[in-house]
Amino acid sequence: MNKIDKEFNNFIDKLSNLSYNEILENTKKYFYNINPKTQKSIIDFFNKFPYWGNTIEQHFKLVTDSLYYHLEDYKKLYNKLKDYRSKQALYAILSNWYQYDFINLDKIVEKTYKHYFDLDLIKTNQETYVDIGAYTADSILDFIDSFGTDYKKIYAYEITEDTINILKENTKYLKDIIIRNKAIMDKEEIFYLEENTESKSANRIRNSGNKQIEATTLDKDILDTITMIKMDIEGNEKKALIGAKNHIIKDNPKLLISIYHNHEDIYKIPKMIEEIAPNIYNFYIRYYGGIIFATEIVLIAIPKKS
Repeated sequence: MNKIDKEFNNFIDKLSNLSYNEILENTKKYFYNINPKTQKSIIDFFNKFPYWGNTIEQHFKLVTDSLYYHLEDYKKLYNKLKDYRSKQALYAILSNWYQYDFINLDKIVEKTYKHYFDLDLIKTNQETYVDIGAYTADSILDFIDSFGTDYKKIYAYEITEDTINILKENTKYLKDIIIRNKAIMDKEEIFYLEENTESKSANRIRNSGNKQIEATTLDKDILDTITMIKMDIEGNEKKALIGAKNHIIKDNPKLLISIYHNHEDIYKIPKMIEEIAPNIYNFYIRYYGGIIFATEIVLIAIPKKS
């Protein structure tokens, strides 16, 4: 057993011997032992982006729920991951959640390749690339920078009109770009835009509001064969995957999925993909966030036939 296996297994064994309340109290203790300025920055971050709890107390509970009730899910995920960079990333993320481990989180920050596009994992050939949550075309431009312009089509989905204008401007010299002002979900429906005052990249859809957003599914909206899908849609990735089920089964596209908008997606989304297309994908985790709190976690699912 190597160093990473030992660290992960020791971590899981330690938690498995603790009660729910012990994990909860330990998490609080670790938090209040860090620098007060860092505590404040974390609390301010949660206030701006409440994916991980609206208050620090709620955050403690969500972390404890995830670690206490889902250790088996994390063990299964660890064993599915296909390289030790991924396994080290999973351990560092869980350790950061539980004990505010900044040291191991710093070790896993990806600095070699562009966000989503790990060239050691992703090989391309005439891609039809779908960017769900295209924002201002940042990922599209990274795709072009990484792989060039030898692609078939790029579909870009974005829900914010102001952002779409920037997206169009940033891609106006690129060929075969199809931009759609729609949300991608698990069914066709009308939703409403909820704007985040801190960043338009964190805008979300809700069931009520003033500004209507049309939602559809990828299966209904794209008839082409899809070879690569990137998703970063503020916690709606699971619903988007359900709406892309037929493409995943038929096309086996490479999947680049954000799995950091709660404490569940990191184990639920790989499980969902495996249930949709059993024994089709190899799974990897890459980390592109900061060293204080684990964000920008990406699941990379590559078809085994690739």
